[in-house]
Amino acid sequence: MNFLSVCVTSVASYLALFAMAKLMGHKQISQLDSFDYITGITIGSIAAEMATELEAPWKPLVAMVIYTFATLLMGFLSRKLPRTRKYLNGTAVILMDKGKLLRENFQKAKLDLNEFLVMCRELGYFDLASIETAVFEPNGALSVLPKSALRPATPKDLNLSPAQETLFTEVIMDGRVLEENLQKLGLDHVWLKKQLQRQGFDSAKDVFLGICDRNKNVQFYKSER
Repeated sequence: MNFLSVCVTSVASYLALFAMAKLMGHKQISQLDSFDYITGITIGSIAAEMATELEAPWKPLVAMVIYTFATLLMGFLSRKLPRTRKYLNGTAVILMDKGKLLRENFQKAKLDLNEFLVMCRELGYFDLASIETAVFEPNGALSVLPKSALRPATPKDLNLSPAQETLFTEVIMDGRVLEENLQKLGLDHVWLKKQLQRQGFDSAKDVFLGICDRNKNVQFYKSER
């Protein structure tokens, strides 16, 4: 009977937290989805209770398992049933469009104008006149589309064709050669030693960080001691 009671109360508390998170809006979740938010705050408190529950430690353990299973189930449903995403994850809310603030949508997002201005400044937009569209995402983040005439210039705008940059891979970290990364790039110690000598290093021990791209362009950063 105790086991069944723990299961029922765990599911009920999960649903209650989900409902409260939805009522508080995306701002409360901030960078997490609903499931991460619920699981994070709840499992943490349950784990603390489990550490101090000496008579029946299995009760909080069962609750933790149920919360984890419920979160996985909700994530599975949102992936397999796209129509449920609107209710489980929420939807994006347009707060500003074509330079106009949409007051009704501010109320839907449970966000006031001061909070909106702070989020704009955090993204580098101090003048609302430079914003074409602002969208409040389900994870509590603000996405901004600047007006075309005020957005930063790109090489394409200037009719330039710069070489495509590539990802860098660490080959030396804190004076130690990362053998696995070196092999992934198809390089060996002989090549690495030549590159070190070319840039004035006696050995890898003198390098704090060494990075190399797929075109074998390597950069070394000196270790300051």
